[in-house]
Amino acid sequence: MMKKRVLLSLSMVCIAGLFFFGLPTGCSPAAQNTIKVGIVDTYTGPATTFTMDVQDGFKLAVNEINAKGGVLGKKIEFATRDEKFKPDIGLAMAKELVLNEKVDILMGTINSATALAVSDFAKKEKIPFFVTFSKSEKIIGEKGHQYVFNMNENTAMIGKAAAISLAKKPYVKYWIAGDDYEYGHAIAETLWNNLKKIKPQVQKAGESWWKVGESDFTPYITQILAAKPDFIIVATGGSGMVNFQKAAKATGLSQKIPFYQHTAIELSVLKPQEMNAPEGVFGTANYFFYYPDTPSNKAFVNEFKTAYNREPRIGALSGYMTAKFIAEGYKKAGKLDKEALIKALENMSLESPVGPMAIRGCDHQLELPMYFGVTAKNPKYGYLVAGDIQVIQAKDYMPTCEEVLKVRK
Repeated sequence: MMKKRVLLSLSMVCIAGLFFFGLPTGCSPAAQNTIKVGIVDTYTGPATTFTMDVQDGFKLAVNEINAKGGVLGKKIEFATRDEKFKPDIGLAMAKELVLNEKVDILMGTINSATALAVSDFAKKEKIPFFVTFSKSEKIIGEKGHQYVFNMNENTAMIGKAAAISLAKKPYVKYWIAGDDYEYGHAIAETLWNNLKKIKPQVQKAGESWWKVGESDFTPYITQILAAKPDFIIVATGGSGMVNFQKAAKATGLSQKIPFYQHTAIELSVLKPQEMNAPEGVFGTANYFFYYPDTPSNKAFVNEFKTAYNREPRIGALSGYMTAKFIAEGYKKAGKLDKEALIKALENMSLESPVGPMAIRGCDHQLELPMYFGVTAKNPKYGYLVAGDIQVIQAKDYMPTCEEVLKVRK
């Protein structure tokens, strides 16, 4: 009976607040004991190589924040949903999290199609949505809006960063190859277009495109070897990256013609191959557990290893910083209000394991450094790592605000 009376009193307070002030603050998410985050991502199959690190990085930061008293007296809690790399399932789960679970924030996903669908829904429901691994430039480009934040690099950023570094190399005659889907074509197109602008003398010798999941690269490699290019831009993602590296080494391609893949130099790709990965493969990535060799990165790595008994891979930094920005955004806003959170996050800068990071106000893109390097042996590790690492700053490879806003509808 007492419980019913308490609930009834709360309802009456909410109704009164709505009648007199137009806002039932006592029943809003801000009046809950927690800040609820709903994570929609792929937790089935090969994608978990990346998505689990995003979740674990986020969880690590959430535990740190909650241990210090939470945010404005509230603890952060989160619920996960496995969309199995299917956009229709992902959208349904995002709706369930918002409409039934009453989450305050959405987060995810590695699937760009899912991210775009959830972003659309978040815009309609006015729910902040933090994209943590999807690479489509449409997310903050033509489909961008005030409720979506991109906490990792996209294809436009990847292509320009790689072009900046490759333009400094002596290669002139290029071959383009990759997975025949949006991600593959987007990487190749942006890289090539930027490379031509920076170094007009480059030439395209030809192109090869294979179906996603195809494992026999011999016909394509034979074609490439016959054309004798100076360099190959390989636009692959997921398991196709490792499969192509294995084929390149087995056929001798990697010893004859250097090539580039985004994240080819990253732990997720190299550690499973141990010492069998080909040396001399160029790549880009936005995080290494061993670089930069700074106290802040060492501390992050030690905390992550203590919690999960492994080194953080690409994605861990994105998840970790997403939690940090959410917490600091609410603190800056001074209240648990979604619109105030969005405003507070714009142009906010925080320290991270790799140095200062800011969320750009015009498009909500996280400004993070990009690293360019080449696979190499290192006596410290039982697998190849990135060598000859070059840092490309965000201001040099990110599209300008004018460029982004121009493509938005």
